[in-house]
Amino acid sequence: MARRTPYTRVLKENQLREEHVKGMGDVLFRGFQCLNSSCTNFLLVRKDEIHLEFEIECPSCNFIHKSGEGTKFYDYKLHHTVEDRIIEEGEFSVLHDDYINESQEFKYCIVCNTIKPVHLFDRHSARNSGRQGECRLCKGIYNSIKNQSRISDQHREAAQKRRMYLDLSGQLKIDSKVIHNRYGFKCFKCGKDLSAVETATERPLDHTLPIYYLFPLNTNNATLLCREHNGEKSGKWPSNYYNDEELRRLSILTGIDYVILKGEPFYNPEAIENLKNPAVVDALLTKYSAYIDEIIKLRNRLLREIGFDFFQSSTIISPVHIQRADELL
Repeated sequence: MARRTPYTRVLKENQLREEHVKGMGDVLFRGFQCLNSSCTNFLLVRKDEIHLEFEIECPSCNFIHKSGEGTKFYDYKLHHTVEDRIIEEGEFSVLHDDYINESQEFKYCIVCNTIKPVHLFDRHSARNSGRQGECRLCKGIYNSIKNQSRISDQHREAAQKRRMYLDLSGQLKIDSKVIHNRYGFKCFKCGKDLSAVETATERPLDHTLPIYYLFPLNTNNATLLCREHNGEKSGKWPSNYYNDEELRRLSILTGIDYVILKGEPFYNPEAIENLKNPAVVDALLTKYSAYIDEIIKLRNRLLREIGFDFFQSSTIISPVHIQRADELL
């Protein structure tokens, strides 16, 4: 399919491009901590300068990382406990070749001028590095400008909206390790192996019962999904996204009643009960007063869908805000 002709163009002015980043858009680095146990320096070495035979000196302590050599950490004896004899003994050491080869790759973002792990850059087969010049964060912001999909104020409002919903849902402590083990480090929807993924954005935890309905993200109300399926599931009640077999498995994994997962959406009763408390509502209005439009949207949604008006619980809200909210119903 032919690429659609672009109808917008971002004209860049006063762009910051620091000297240390110029010409570095396709240069990859190896990043690793110095193997000298008493040194905490983190080294970044150009990948194209690390040859089969190498000597990499730490600029902080002058320790040499050299191919063919290793660093000793202790002496060991392998003891046969039944026969009470030493099977073998030797040195526990880490080979420098292995240590460098397993280190993570980094590259500079040509927009924000920072060096980041390469998995934070989308793939681009035409570039020498195999990655985009700009990181995903900068690329996302650029696309939102170009497509007029989001402005900076909307980013801030979205962040505040998420915090407001988390406050209302009563988010509890979450144990990601327990959740990852529960799903075997695989996407629940497609089975994609996520064990090698290192960032939360690539291994997101989804609200099984959505935050849209004021349910918290906690250890029991979390589903491990890949990035693609997390985006598809976002805001949907389980019965509107998963098939029946998946709902039955999800009930076993989460402990959430199958009837709830299979049924129609409903608002979290605990959150609604909290919104009947004047102290809770007054605190909410005060904390998010700069984002009163989001509060009004939530109030009107609850009033339309379940006939509940938490503005009536407040002891401080101005009649001006109530009138404005009523006009938007």
